[in-house]
Amino acid sequence: WVKTAAWDRTKESATTQGWCPMIVDTSGDGKIGEYTQPGRPTEPNKDMRVAGFPYGIIVNPTDGSIWWANSAVPGRILRMELGSNPPTTCRTEVYEPPFDPKAPNGIVGHAPRGIDVDRNGLIWTGLSGGPHMGSFDRRKCKVFNGPKATGQQCPEGWTLYPAPGPQMKGTTLPGSADFSYYNWDDQFDTLGLGPNTPILNGSGSDSLLALNPTTGRFIVYSRGLDGRIDNPSGGWKGRGVWADFGSNLVWHLEGGKQARSALVKFQMRPDPLAH
Repeated sequence: WVKTAAWDRTKESATTQGWCPMIVDTSGDGKIGEYTQPGRPTEPNKDMRVAGFPYGIIVNPTDGSIWWANSAVPGRILRMELGSNPPTTCRTEVYEPPFDPKAPNGIVGHAPRGIDVDRNGLIWTGLSGGPHMGSFDRRKCKVFNGPKATGQQCPEGWTLYPAPGPQMKGTTLPGSADFSYYNWDDQFDTLGLGPNTPILNGSGSDSLLALNPTTGRFIVYSRGLDGRIDNPSGGWKGRGVWADFGSNLVWHLEGGKQARSALVKFQMRPDPLAH
């Protein structure tokens, strides 16, 4: 990491940057000690180092912890605390989505591809393999370290919301034929659906899937987004969501070879006659 404010002030690279290895306290002794290497079996009385590039990096505003996603099957989200003297005090926790294809209800959340957090510390991740919008509440967990803390130790922290749309043919597992690529949480109500609204990017449906966590229902808009507040006192006109109309291969969109990407601004009027 780079402490950008400190760098701007001091221009001292040695004191304004740092790093941490990703080590899980599987020994359960409350500190980082000797550890196994990624891909190797866990060993009693040893910690476990994990690998994989951080797919999205966020900071939890409630406690300063750092979170990121690793996309795989089932994939995982990871939490890191830097401690008082990094890298020696860095500690990582790993949480996998519930993944049991043999379960009666077919719990198969997998492939986190994107991650964000709301103002209350609730983690949201787009599970591209379902796809689902997944929320994770670490406060519901009971196991944070020790030999069981390798990923599937906190199913009670997860809630999965299947994306809308047609089901894949030939399978009874929940989830639509859509494909989600990244997600975002509208912490400051830039769109107008309320603060802390989680939004999933529907790549196959070319849509933004805004979730109401209270009802568990999605509202659908065009895809690819970020929010911006240009005038905090300007009401609905002073804020909005900017969305891209695009894809890796834009000629697969409507218009064929003539299709071009675009940037679109969305604003929500508080009522239809608001001006």
